[in-house]
Amino acid sequence: VQLQVSGGGLVQAGDSLRLSCLASGSTFSVMGWFRQAPGKEREFVASMDWRGSRKLYSESVKGRFTISRDNRDNTIYLRMNSLKPEDTAVYYCAVRRRGSITTSDREYDYWGQGTQVTVSS
Repeated sequence: VQLQVSGGGLVQAGDSLRLSCLASGSTFSVMGWFRQAPGKEREFVASMDWRGSRKLYSESVKGRFTISRDNRDNTIYLRMNSLKPEDTAVYYCAVRRRGSITTSDREYDYWGQGTQVTVSS
């Protein structure tokens, strides 16, 4: 299983970014995005089941971020709008092979490499 993450960068507050995560090597029941800011624990950002019928978001990103998937090439996206300096973190995608949607990082089986998102004020 491989998860290849791309799309991070340095932006200004209010800007948008889209992160991508190309998943290959297996089928998955749940996909998610997490982030870790310097000196902080890794935290949940968003998740969705593979059919896209259910999505969860952390309160801090709800209404600004959107998780989605392109069925054609197994790419998972995180669209981030109205970015704030407090969104600055390393962002990770993760997938769960079996089971229901969850916000717990311990329930995810595979992780992509992180991508840095920096939002300047």
